[in-house]
Amino acid sequence: MKVTVVQMNPSADKAENIAQARRLIEQAVDQDKPDIVSLPEVWDSLGGDRSTRMANAEHLPPKGSNEPGGPAYEFLRETARAAKVHVHGGSIIEQGPEKLFNTTVVFNPDGTELARYRKMHLFDIVGPDGTGYRESNAYGAGDEVVTYEANGIKVGCAICYDVRFPDLFWELRKQGAELIFLPSAFTLATGKDHWEPLLKGRAIETQCWFAAPATWGKHLEGKGEARFTYGHAMVVNPWGNVVAQVSDGIGWATARIDQTVTARIRRDMPVLEHRKSV
Repeated sequence: MKVTVVQMNPSADKAENIAQARRLIEQAVDQDKPDIVSLPEVWDSLGGDRSTRMANAEHLPPKGSNEPGGPAYEFLRETARAAKVHVHGGSIIEQGPEKLFNTTVVFNPDGTELARYRKMHLFDIVGPDGTGYRESNAYGAGDEVVTYEANGIKVGCAICYDVRFPDLFWELRKQGAELIFLPSAFTLATGKDHWEPLLKGRAIETQCWFAAPATWGKHLEGKGEARFTYGHAMVVNPWGNVVAQVSDGIGWATARIDQTVTARIRRDMPVLEHRKSV
């Protein structure tokens, strides 16, 4: 199975973000012909103030229904149908009953929703550059571990800050995941030191492929302050090798997921069998 990770430079302008995503996906599908294409975290709306995020948030239709969704949801569904590919929709802003949710939706080539995952771990930190982040002010946390199947491969869902919490990834491995998507909007300050080591570490310990689409570059927060995300979207194999990567700028990278590699690594080093609960 061929997987494409897309790297975007989104803003608070939802229509422009959808247009950017459409252009990149069309180019990637035309040139690389992937089986599944993926977008970054909050690709539909990054930056702006609280009112902008609320305005850009979408009420998602009941899972399994044919009811229409918002512009980002429908773009993902129609892209899957038109391109005849699986679309792992990174994450979009979902309007919940009380707070927003940072939510992944996944569609198969018929446009049927396969999975929906709400980000579990919320980014409430002070970065090394002194910038404070308080995701929980606006967002609620998900509480469900989510997998789905695409082209005979079990796929696990995670988002950005989740990568720092290995128990989630062990659970995905226990549920049979061979490939894990980690759409992200990693800050520049943390990303330059931690992004690649964390991805490699999670891949090595779970013996899973990791596909990590990412946002890159500058965006503006509500009062016009500049924030920067690191980018470097990549695919990492179960041995911890980076097999495809986007550097700076927008673009995409594509890699082939080889299940024989996964099987060999797991056979020769059966860490799941050796693991002890402590």
